[in-house]
Amino acid sequence: MGLKSYIAKRIVYMLILIWAVITVNFLIFSLMPGNPLEAYVAGMRGKITPERYEELKKAFGLDKPLHEQYINTITRLLTFTFGESAHTTAPVSQEIMRRLPNTLLLLGTSTVLAIIAGTLIGVIVAYKRGGMLDTTMVTGSLITYSVPIFFIGYLLIFIFSVELNLLPPGLPAPQEWAHNPPTNILEVVSGRLRHLILPVFELFLFTVGGWILLTRAVILETITEDYVVTARAKGLKERTVLYKHVLKNASLPLITNVALSMAGIVGGAMITETLFTYEGIGLLTYRSLNPPDLPVLQGIFFILALCVIIANFLADLLYGILDPRVRYG
Repeated sequence: MGLKSYIAKRIVYMLILIWAVITVNFLIFSLMPGNPLEAYVAGMRGKITPERYEELKKAFGLDKPLHEQYINTITRLLTFTFGESAHTTAPVSQEIMRRLPNTLLLLGTSTVLAIIAGTLIGVIVAYKRGGMLDTTMVTGSLITYSVPIFFIGYLLIFIFSVELNLLPPGLPAPQEWAHNPPTNILEVVSGRLRHLILPVFELFLFTVGGWILLTRAVILETITEDYVVTARAKGLKERTVLYKHVLKNASLPLITNVALSMAGIVGGAMITETLFTYEGIGLLTYRSLNPPDLPVLQGIFFILALCVIIANFLADLLYGILDPRVRYG
């Protein structure tokens, strides 16, 4: 199978997955027990008139047969028309886009740092397997990866905010900026960074251990291969052997994990954002659960699923380019 045929096949798979996601989204929010419109209205502030109720029912197509509701759902999701939030009455797309930059900054920073540090440390640990460094890093990784993330967050807040009073315990920016926003770019950057350090460090500690363990595992599978012995026999430096030969040939599982990690960035970190009162997609999801804000939840779930599908598609493309044998699988 050539590269073009491989790409075309993956595009067809991606379109089928998108259709499946839309169908599941429709089944979850439209066929759940109870009346979804009543749940939506229950979350709205104030009283709603019967006339407004009928307008909403018509707007969401709930007065139509089930198959027409399904077609309407496909159209709305593909055009990113999610309706209005039950909590704020603002467009859902606006609510999501207002918080998305905060989530991308938080999870993007922590994920990139964890990937880089975890991969580099994992290669070194695999090279020095069986030694004190290997034992220490594997044990530390298992501990940080197993400890509940909220415990890590509470511990960081207690140490750096309560005891040492060095860093703010929450919010994406200083609270006084709501009434007196800064005009100096350096003040903006420094203020955002101070509020970003603790949640980023929490997510970094929680995820870097997984990257260390994964990298160590894939390196150990390839470090004893014949081509590695040949590269060393040629007199290549050990760093060159590790990073240009071993890591390159062991990179396929890492690419998959990187793609899924990058896709998950959009979904936010619900526990972390809630703990630090960080206005991102994760906190928006948490607040939309009770009382249920169905349009917001539907929009977030669809966008997150779409990002995962696209990330998998890009990972498949990289597979086909880096390892031509994948095309014939």
